[in-house]
Amino acid sequence: MSDLAHGKCKPCEGGVDPLQPLEVENLLKQLNGWTLTGGAITKTYSFKNYYQTMAFVNAAAWISHREDHHPDMKVGFNSCLVAYITHAINGLSENDFICAAKLDKLFEL
Repeated sequence: MSDLAHGKCKPCEGGVDPLQPLEVENLLKQLNGWTLTGGAITKTYSFKNYYQTMAFVNAAAWISHREDHHPDMKVGFNSCLVAYITHAINGLSENDFICAAKLDKLFEL
């Protein structure tokens, strides 16, 4: 099993096919708590309070900027729903799984 969290996102400019269902299934098995929802991979992170939630959101924004791959996020008082999909190809790419793994590593800190 590869360590997705140490991967580096490739530029997403479209022109490539989305991952096939079997590839998605295999990569999803390498993540903890992520599910396939409406064509995206999603996970809800829970926190003790708003401050911790916002600290996570800001750190996730930094990772997203560094990787140049950005999730959709729904932020609440003590939770953050993260959804990854590669909009340029209207499907999932390895970048989605790399960034999801990086957020999981962040959450462990």
